Amino acid sequence: MDSESVRKYLPICDKHPPLTAFTEIGRAELTIPVLKQRSYTGNGAVIPSALANIPCAHLGIAGVYEILNAVVGPPYSLGSEVVRSEETAPRAILERYIAQNDDFGTVYSHLRHFWRCWHIPKIRHALQSREMKDRQIRKKVLVHDRITKSDVPPRRVWDLCANRVVPFWCMPSRVVKSTPQRLWCLSVWGISHAWVDKNDRMSIMTPINGKEWPVPMPKDANLDLIRIEMLNLGAEFAWLDVLCLRQEGGKDEHLHFEEWKLDVPTIGFVYSSGERVEIAPGIIIGGETGNDVTEDKVRKKFDEQLTYLRQIHIRGTSLELASEMQNRVSSKPLDKVAGLAYLLGSNCIPIYDADMSDSNGWEVLIDVMSSSSRAELFFYFPEPGNGRKYWQPSWQQILTMKHGWTSSCSEHVQHRDTDQEWYRGYFIDSANVHGLDEGLWEEMPRQGKMVFKTSATHFSTFKIFAHHSYPIPNGSYALISNVCEIYAHPIH
Repeated sequence: MDSESVRKYLPICDKHPPLTAFTEIGRAELTIPVLKQRSYTGNGAVIPSALANIPCAHLGIAGVYEILNAVVGPPYSLGSEVVRSEETAPRAILERYIAQNDDFGTVYSHLRHFWRCWHIPKIRHALQSREMKDRQIRKKVLVHDRITKSDVPPRRVWDLCANRVVPFWCMPSRVVKSTPQRLWCLSVWGISHAWVDKNDRMSIMTPINGKEWPVPMPKDANLDLIRIEMLNLGAEFAWLDVLCLRQEGGKDEHLHFEEWKLDVPTIGFVYSSGERVEIAPGIIIGGETGNDVTEDKVRKKFDEQLTYLRQIHIRGTSLELASEMQNRVSSKPLDKVAGLAYLLGSNCIPIYDADMSDSNGWEVLIDVMSSSSRAELFFYFPEPGNGRKYWQPSWQQILTMKHGWTSSCSEHVQHRDTDQEWYRGYFIDSANVHGLDEGLWEEMPRQGKMVFKTSATHFSTFKIFAHHSYPIPNGSYALISNVCEIYAHPIH
């Protein structure tokens, strides 16, 4: 493209272009109910979609180079020497984007962070090194059917300044090279706008993710408006599940199954440092609309639900977390197990196998649970398991159980590779239990008696309590104690 043709794009190359609902989607600002979606009021290095959508092949190397200089500024070497005259340097890095038929938004996202402060030939090497390292990290954490680390960065992020979904390694050096827990998860805002009924959403193809796959979105939501809102809230990078996590369909469908093995189980880490949540129960619009009365009601209800969830999270009890999945909605039954895997905080987590049933997924999860989580299932789930093993509940039992009394467990049920479990602790070889054979329970623990022989001529009787409704037939039992939870008081 000649210089004259490039100049027609320069009016939209201003370093602070107007970014409004009108310029992005052609709607008058006053018709947008969410206030922060009307126009961008900050001064970040954003570009309009009209500029991001221009194909690099249409601009040519000289055109892309000139527009980058107009938007970001001319590149400098480490010695602050202008290298604009080095004609071969831009070609070495830009010809790849033209050959791949990328658009300007992709180029801008990849290069803007070091265009003005790096010597151009070094940029190409840096991008290649980052891409290779990112690939090695994801390969290293996959060991057979296990993920050895849960704090894996997302495969892709939404660069809100460029309005493009790009690989994680395109983020600034200060983020990519950081300890994940300390910085990168604070730099990426985890959001979700797709938790609606299937009839209330539609699939769209968008240049934001390069039209790689159809993005399921609520019918009344718009990605360009969400972008404006997030920018106004101070975000530079975001992770929107349906936009950054490869969905079914699209031109590279074969990658969907492989990517989800790692990407779905590690979703939780994206949200681990989240501080702001917007919710839209029923038909109420999420985001600030200026209707304080409606928003106060929504926030009150939401805070009540969050308070209960925070309490569960603080207690960290496996059975409570598992029972919460009864009230969750998921696209596939296995998704509930995958979500629980992250919450339990195991040292390693199972991969997401789309062909696996939720029941089998639960059994695999138990195998990688911490020994204390397994002990909690062993001590506090009141019924014999009806699955593979008696000591552990099946997934169907988890989804139908009525929540009873539980506690975090400091004891450990150890697991061996030979598919055996063992526990070392106090036990009573034989004791007679009476009074718990009826399953009635009305908010109060049932009371019974336990009698065991302490010597050749002496028997001890204790009151025992059952904090669940499962009937325990009268008879002789061997009792195993969680030593941290002994509250027995002898009667005589």
